[in-house]
Amino acid sequence: MTEHKLTCGIEIHQQLDTKKLFCSCDSHLCEEGHGSIYRRLRPTTSEMGEIDRAALAQFQRNLGYRYQSCEGTSCLVELDEEPPHDTNAEALATTLTFSEMMKARVVDEIHFMRKIVVDGSNTSGFQRTALVAMNGSLDVNGRDISILSICLEEDACRKVETTDAEVTYRTDRLGIPLIEIATGPDMHDPEEVMEVALRIGTLLRATRRVKRGIGTIREDLNISVPGGARIEIKGVQELRLLPLFVENEMKRQNMLIRVKEILLERGTVPAAFEPVDVTDIFKTSASKVIKGALSDKGKVIAVRLPGFKGVMNGENGTLRLGAEMAQRARTKGVKGIFHS
Repeated sequence: MTEHKLTCGIEIHQQLDTKKLFCSCDSHLCEEGHGSIYRRLRPTTSEMGEIDRAALAQFQRNLGYRYQSCEGTSCLVELDEEPPHDTNAEALATTLTFSEMMKARVVDEIHFMRKIVVDGSNTSGFQRTALVAMNGSLDVNGRDISILSICLEEDACRKVETTDAEVTYRTDRLGIPLIEIATGPDMHDPEEVMEVALRIGTLLRATRRVKRGIGTIREDLNISVPGGARIEIKGVQELRLLPLFVENEMKRQNMLIRVKEILLERGTVPAAFEPVDVTDIFKTSASKVIKGALSDKGKVIAVRLPGFKGVMNGENGTLRLGAEMAQRARTKGVKGIFHS
């Protein structure tokens, strides 16, 4: 079996040019929100007695969510104060038409499922999604690209503002019908990813029932390299940038694999986590980042990393484990990381 330098699949989300999926509101975006409601979302236990880890992590950020409404594009359905109405027939018919174009097998019965949403972008805390067809195929430059699934789902709210304590969304986009097309992991070249996305987008426009313009179609990329993990990059909107996103993720994963190899060669082993408070040492620091953190009653914590010399930012900038650590730390509220 051939081992490729890249394995990639894509998910394409295309807005349909119809009324909203579960009510009769218009599906256009508005310039300003009129009035708002405030919500806090909390994780709940599933039927299996488990709590979703991603939902719990988001809850621990202690954020509140404000939702702005727009006249003509929002109603009680969007605010989760009224049950969803019947599914928009035109949106469903368009999805069935596209499924036939993909030579996909339409399921016997279409049921809407609930998928947990943890970032507050849906007032109900979940997204309604229906599987419509499976096991299709698409010819792109003589290669057969598998279409694993075609779904009909509702779009999420539009984010308009973020602060440390609150995220503000607008409900005009919530409920706009989306076709979701998921391909198999059949692409092995960054340019091929763009070619497949272009081909699918062209066929979607052929239905004459899709919206056009930036933000109306979004791609999620599932990327892996030999020895790496499958990573999903969400919400790419520029078709021409797809190869660049893929190439950058390939470089990042290969960098992490190289760091792992270096640490193994050095015999580096897990060490006890022993943080040391060095705030007093940095009280006179000229760094704006440190000054800002200390003025906000923050602390400076130091941790030794035995065996990590040169991998935090070394080999002419090709090894950047420090940047990876900083990105993870920011999700927990840490302002930044300095490394020697």
